[in-house]
Amino acid sequence: MFTQDFLLRQITVRGEVSNCTYHSSGHIYFTLKDKGAAISCVMFAGDRARGLSFRLAEGLEVKATGSVSVYERDGKYQLYAKQIDKGGAGALYEKFEELKNRLRETGMFDDVYKQPIPKYIHTLGVVTAPTGAAVRDIINVATRRNPHIQIILFPAIVQGEKAAESIVRGIKALSGSEAETIIVGRGGGSIEDLWAFNEEIVAQAIFDCPIPIISAVGHETDTTIADFVSDRRAPTPSAAAELAVFEYDRFVQDIRDYQDALRGRIDRLLRTLDQDTRRYAEVLRRLSPEGRIRDRLLKMDQYEDALRSLMDDRLKGMHHLLDVDVERLKGLSPLDRLRTGYSYVSDDDGRNIKSIEGVSEGDDLRIYVSDGLIKAKCEGTESVLFLTDNSKSD
Repeated sequence: MFTQDFLLRQITVRGEVSNCTYHSSGHIYFTLKDKGAAISCVMFAGDRARGLSFRLAEGLEVKATGSVSVYERDGKYQLYAKQIDKGGAGALYEKFEELKNRLRETGMFDDVYKQPIPKYIHTLGVVTAPTGAAVRDIINVATRRNPHIQIILFPAIVQGEKAAESIVRGIKALSGSEAETIIVGRGGGSIEDLWAFNEEIVAQAIFDCPIPIISAVGHETDTTIADFVSDRRAPTPSAAAELAVFEYDRFVQDIRDYQDALRGRIDRLLRTLDQDTRRYAEVLRRLSPEGRIRDRLLKMDQYEDALRSLMDDRLKGMHHLLDVDVERLKGLSPLDRLRTGYSYVSDDDGRNIKSIEGVSEGDDLRIYVSDGLIKAKCEGTESVLFLTDNSKSD
């Protein structure tokens, strides 16, 4: 019936692009929808060059011209587009742009409000559906990177009328938990499927959360309001887990590398300090007062030895002179004369008696001889003439 109906061979459908996928084969698969209905569409690679002059994107309103036929494998009819023209932005896209511009003006997207993502965390919070690829990817990647990570999952509704409120409850619940980073997200889908993350209440909850939030909504090409207001955007849930959870094995290896580097630096520093200590000790040894005092003491010992030597030499010289003078004095000493038989006479007062006139009869006399003293008394005097050598010559 489809192939025989002339009207269905050349028909134009106007609607909003949703769930658009560019296949590796070059074909484009998408859905056209309006307020009350939707139809699956495909544009083959051979028709793109002639019938499409722009890139299809979520939310665009277009006019697609082609034929309607049955896709037998799935048992459904779809539009095979030959020509696609722009027809304006779709309602959801316009709503998305309006909210994005309004929130940007309030400053909710400014980097000054972005919280840094902690590098090393123990507990990860996740707000997403309890089933599906997104939660499995997050858990698998997180536990693979760090087997000791603790994950707190808030099972939220991520699609439909109650999704936005459920996501807000999850964010508020985890903000009071031990979670150090929160991942909010879901898997890919159409703009309708992801719309909960474009709601203002979700954006406000993300902005007010005291814990850093990573948004991971859809695929890499999907963009939501949550991505703009969150502290960090990840292209996929798996990438969000990589951003939030550090790699434990690499962390341990880094610690070992830091330990080795620190030991090496400490060893080098200790060697340098040891060399400096030895050098300073040598300098101190040369400049210290103790060394100077020791040198002075050595010099004093040397001076003392030299002085003793000089004194000994001087004393020896003086002893020699003294011996000479003694010998000279011996020749003049009356004591030596006494040893040759002469004597020395004095009165009691010790006055030398040189003449008979110096003594009277009865005076006590003292006669000194070589071996002692003779006490005598004068009985009288008489004159005696002694000839000198000169008288003999005469």
